[in-house]
Amino acid sequence: MRHRKRGRHLNRNAAHRRSLFRNLSRALITHEAITTTLPKAKEVRPFVEKLITLAKKAHAVVAASAGKGEAEEKKAKLQALHYRRQAMALLGPTHGTGIWDKKDEPVADPLSTKNSDDTVLKKLFRELGPRYTDRPGGYTRVLKSHYRRLGDAGTTAVIELLKAGEKKVMTKEKKGAPAPAPLAPAPAPVAVETPPATN
Repeated sequence: MRHRKRGRHLNRNAAHRRSLFRNLSRALITHEAITTTLPKAKEVRPFVEKLITLAKKAHAVVAASAGKGEAEEKKAKLQALHYRRQAMALLGPTHGTGIWDKKDEPVADPLSTKNSDDTVLKKLFRELGPRYTDRPGGYTRVLKSHYRRLGDAGTTAVIELLKAGEKKVMTKEKKGAPAPAPLAPAPAPVAVETPPATN
């Protein structure tokens, strides 16, 4: 029995599973939406969200120290570097791989004066961290797909990053006791004239 052992094995050993999460998260950061099996999408979600949280913390530290003096800014940059190194450790050797567009051409680094390519780590810390500064978690969305995977007919899903300022839509409303209907005011008594009795 696997009591108190969270997470799916995905029919892999620990090193293979870690490599799978690194590759899926790299693809998700590059393309911002990928299609995979439902169990893999559910397992890679916390892995990616931890990376985005590190990028968000780095951005928040640097933004908070702006204008507070040279010593504070230096301290904040060191803390941001620490978060970047933690993300590098999680991503492994894939952190320096380039980002490719849909035409299979490398994406150029917009902030570099050299002719260097943009990398997964740069995109994570320059674009995704600032994008989610006001969001307290839940940066990804898993949508089940009705297509089955060829070969084993596994259930597929699309995992995607939320856009800037986008809010998740609740599909089910919380069910509770219905609110009581407001009582209508009682009608005023109407005076009815009775005709005189005739004998």
